[in-house]
Amino acid sequence: MGVPRPAGPSLLGRGSWREVRRIGDILETETVGGVLLVAAAVLALAWVNSPWADTYRVLSGLRVGPSVIHLDLTLAQWAADGLLAIFFFVAGLELKREFVAGDLRDPRRATLPVAAAVGGMAVPALIYVVINASAVDGALTGWAIPTATDIAFALAVLAVISTHLPAALRTFLLTLAVVDDLLAITIIAVFYTSSLDVVPLLLSLIPLGLFTLLVQRRVRSWWLLLPLAALTWVLVHESGVHATVAGVLLGFAVPVVRRAEGPGPGLAEHFEHRFRPLSSGVAVPVFAFFAAGVSVAGAGGLGETVGDAVTLGIVCGLVAGKAVGVLGSTWLVQRFTRAQLAEGLSWWDVLGLALLAGIGFTVSLLIGELAFGAGSERDEHVKIGVLMGSLISALLATVVLRVRNRHYRRMCTEEERDTDADGVPNVYETDQARD
Repeated sequence: MGVPRPAGPSLLGRGSWREVRRIGDILETETVGGVLLVAAAVLALAWVNSPWADTYRVLSGLRVGPSVIHLDLTLAQWAADGLLAIFFFVAGLELKREFVAGDLRDPRRATLPVAAAVGGMAVPALIYVVINASAVDGALTGWAIPTATDIAFALAVLAVISTHLPAALRTFLLTLAVVDDLLAITIIAVFYTSSLDVVPLLLSLIPLGLFTLLVQRRVRSWWLLLPLAALTWVLVHESGVHATVAGVLLGFAVPVVRRAEGPGPGLAEHFEHRFRPLSSGVAVPVFAFFAAGVSVAGAGGLGETVGDAVTLGIVCGLVAGKAVGVLGSTWLVQRFTRAQLAEGLSWWDVLGLALLAGIGFTVSLLIGELAFGAGSERDEHVKIGVLMGSLISALLATVVLRVRNRHYRRMCTEEERDTDADGVPNVYETDQARD
């Protein structure tokens, strides 16, 4: 017999019961939002490729808002700049919550999802650049399009295929997506700000600072906070930085309270409870409706579109890049930390999640609009590439995860068993005693 390898820390462990229960509630909301997102995208595609396509374009191009402060935006622009700010506000809340009071405040737990998110963004971007390296028409501008993961769309896929992911995999998937959102908004702010007006940007710090002061004092009055948040958004929009950045900054400003039990939800949890349904159920589906409408015939025909280097770069980046990036980064963490996959999990499970991470929809479409301009021919190719890449990734993930579903059912049954009926499953009491 060989010499047994020294046991390292656990990789993809379950986490605490409190965190697992909280994440379960979040994923339930996101799953409903994901179904609405898919429905909105299908509706847009059907409408644009119907005899009534012109009415869709008229609706998308309808301008609403005061022109004096440059807010006479089309409905499509309001969806991208305004509604998605709510999405990124919730992402900011969740990210801060994870690293301040969640299980990921422990650097050992944070290493894996952060590394997986970075790898899952770097490899798709590299693949896109390689495929478009010889392009001379600005195609490289879209290098960041295949880097995003859409958690709502991914959860909708899980709901459709009726698979049961164990707690550890659910936690990993959500945290990976949250870190992914942070990196995506950083890329948008740094690389897709075409012009910068410093004065409005500096002025935005005033309402942002007042908002921060009020929430730090636990003020919940909407009539105080909402005008300050709106003014912050307007000034960031005026500065030339994409207005969704304001959503993340406002989310980061909300305090997160660390406590063992506590008398009730803190301010971050309160805002998240209020705004997550609005984000998942309204903001993201409405954006998907205006962003996913693409005419296959209008894009030069499906064959020509698929053969375009931009489309190929996006599809290969989402399907192959995400799988290689997430799986490879996880393996590297395991290799250099000598960590072992948690009991009951295998590398097939990591591959299934890595493929699922290739569903890049909401943020990918947003970056595509910023890179090539909404309504441009290249933007049409982006939409086809994102839809194809996301669909292929979803199908491949379905195959891998369905093969393992019987095993997942057994794990979930074990994780839900509560023989003493105290509200805490046995496995979490065992984990707590072991820790």
